[in-house]
Amino acid sequence: MVLLFVVFAVVVAACGAKEEAPASSNTTAGQTEDSANVQKSEENANTGQTDGSADAAGGESETLKITHQLGEATVAKNPEKVVVFDFGILDSLDKLGVEVTGVPQANIPPYLSKFEDSKYVNVGSLKEPDFEKIAEIDPDLIIISGRQSEAYEELNKIAPTIFLGVDTNAYMDSFKANMEKVGQIFGKEAEVEAELAHIDSEIQALNEKATAGGKNGLIILANEGNISAYGPKSRFGIIHDVFGIPAVDENIEVSTHGQSISFEYIVEKDPDYLFVIDRGAAVAGESSAKQLVENELVKNTKAYKEGQIVYLDPNYWYLSGGGLVSVAEMVKEVSEGLK
Repeated sequence: MVLLFVVFAVVVAACGAKEEAPASSNTTAGQTEDSANVQKSEENANTGQTDGSADAAGGESETLKITHQLGEATVAKNPEKVVVFDFGILDSLDKLGVEVTGVPQANIPPYLSKFEDSKYVNVGSLKEPDFEKIAEIDPDLIIISGRQSEAYEELNKIAPTIFLGVDTNAYMDSFKANMEKVGQIFGKEAEVEAELAHIDSEIQALNEKATAGGKNGLIILANEGNISAYGPKSRFGIIHDVFGIPAVDENIEVSTHGQSISFEYIVEKDPDYLFVIDRGAAVAGESSAKQLVENELVKNTKAYKEGQIVYLDPNYWYLSGGGLVSVAEMVKEVSEGLK
């Protein structure tokens, strides 16, 4: 009996030792795994890698360095609160499905009338920003162009401000560069590329049409009884420089307000096409250009006799321009005006 008891005790002790061994092994493995995780985390921290939640946070804080005509800005990618003073940029953002927070609601072109809604903050006018309203918005980004260039420093104190005006000396290069910046900032690179490709295709067709016609043109702005002419490299010079219609006068003074001319000048130059932009229709909503332009003198020109006086929509040409929508419409208008 004593012998049996001793044997039984030895067996039980051996079994107990065998069961404890895996527990000890598991503990060691767990410690090894934890040490490996700590080491991996340290390595990730050193290499700039993060886990999923940190990646999400990192994405929200991603920034871009945007160089523009007036300086450089650090801009958050996909900014939430955006104030836009340029109607061409505004029509581009609308085309791309990007929401904005504030716009100057005075003189908004009819094709952008949705931005007159009270859901958008009125931030003043094109030439007189409402700095207090803009500060209340606390925007992530402000986009301006030529009309607001003098206010750049003040606006830049409120939020990162970038200038995306069009350079008329290199219209298409400037326009495309602006659109590419918009695509980068709002993650719309592919959409911008597709829109620009479509516009390029339409311009090519217009070039072929203009070349086949072999006719020249003159661009004038009608403004409260006065007229001024615009030639190559000017505000509206895209008609000559990009669309391919030769200027009837290559020596027109390049000026924001154009070269002041008389109706006798139009008769003297006798253009095949007369392209007319009515400023009054854009800023006051009252069109008087036709009555002003089609007088007894102008009726002696080829443009009038052949029905080739083309009235361009000032909402695209005078108020906007440089936008995905406005540039496409400008191409379309000139193309439809050619015979």
